[in-house]
Amino acid sequence: MKNLLLSLLLLVLAHSLYSQVNIESQRMQLEDSTRFALRGDVMFNYSNTNGDYLFQIRPSLTTSFKSKDLKKIFFFTGNYNLVRSKEVDFQNSWFFHLRYNQKISQVIRFEAFIQNQNNELFTINSRNLIGAGIRFKFIDSEAFNGYLGNSYMYEIEKVDILNETYYGHRNNSYLSLTFNIKNDDDKTVLALTNTTYFQPLYADFGNHRILQELR
Repeated sequence: MKNLLLSLLLLVLAHSLYSQVNIESQRMQLEDSTRFALRGDVMFNYSNTNGDYLFQIRPSLTTSFKSKDLKKIFFFTGNYNLVRSKEVDFQNSWFFHLRYNQKISQVIRFEAFIQNQNNELFTINSRNLIGAGIRFKFIDSEAFNGYLGNSYMYEIEKVDILNETYYGHRNNSYLSLTFNIKNDDDKTVLALTNTTYFQPLYADFGNHRILQELR
């Protein structure tokens, strides 16, 4: 039983650490000749030790679609995660993100997005976002890609235990750098991406979030 509880604790802790999602790591980089791509998976796990069982299921889906003129990109990613033991949920959450990308020039893109995160077991049970802004491609080479983005973001957060709903206007800034190693056939064999997010409230920059991730 102790091993089961430890496993559940590690699962919940791991999800807590990644509750703020790095959308840059989820984007699908399509070649110019590719207009549609879809990636999906389902993870299922069940274990039973002398009547102490652990059930987990986690489906996810990511897709990207380009318009005929290749200047508009529609991107969607979403997942659901359930961890249950003896009719008690240790994890019950879902996430989806929908984004529109419009090419203005070789350097500048316009983006708009909506996002929903829901977790019944977190302090913040629900987080909804809507926003829009500009994305700059300031490095474009075979080995390196660099993006800088800035957008306005309106968020709604619900805390059920306090019966409170919080509304905020945030600035969303990010820097994303990617290093690609390709083989003789010009196919990427290794890609390293480092992303940094900074999301302060407009009314109080001391209230902010910072996310740093290397993939």
